[in-house]
Amino acid sequence: MASIIFIIEHLEPEVSKWLLFEYMHASEIVGKEKLWFTNVKRIEDFQKLKTLGRVCLERAFELFPPFKVIVLDPKANLSLKPNDFEGKEAVIIGGILGDHPPKGRTSKLLTATLPGAIVRNIGKVQFSIDGAIYVAKLVSEGTPLEAISVKRGLRIKFDNKGEIYLPYAYPIKNGKPLINPKLIEYLCSEEILEDEEKMLRN
Repeated sequence: MASIIFIIEHLEPEVSKWLLFEYMHASEIVGKEKLWFTNVKRIEDFQKLKTLGRVCLERAFELFPPFKVIVLDPKANLSLKPNDFEGKEAVIIGGILGDHPPKGRTSKLLTATLPGAIVRNIGKVQFSIDGAIYVAKLVSEGTPLEAISVKRGLRIKFDNKGEIYLPYAYPIKNGKPLINPKLIEYLCSEEILEDEEKMLRN
């Protein structure tokens, strides 16, 4: 099987710190040689991502014919299997921060742009972007989806007082949910509160 390219189609207005931590982790998981970021319009975002993988202004449908790609979409009827990768060049994941409850943005913003592509789910739950990349990588290497352990929902405790609940799915690696440690640090810091205040002011 030819080497698969992992594409993150960036679909948020900008690369926020949270998003960047997931993108950084995705690059570590598959290697920057195999990771592409598409639909990157802002020069500031290009600068943030250029060391993590190939950065493209174009959308994925402008770079690959639909029959050569797999789109991951939680709303897909069929689950991803290793043989889905036969004859394919890339698997595409939406660069979207999850909504709770889900709003189906992947279907509207990504899947709809690639009619004719194979569309698969990795479970009827929302994964983190880096988690979806990790699962897709394992399946592309021959691991059946049902053999991949997943934790639904993640509680992060901080300051011995409170906790943050992330209502997403995280694959288990080495007995622990797969999440960028830098993201955990950020979520438990004052920095995220400052960033949220800036967003509200803008």
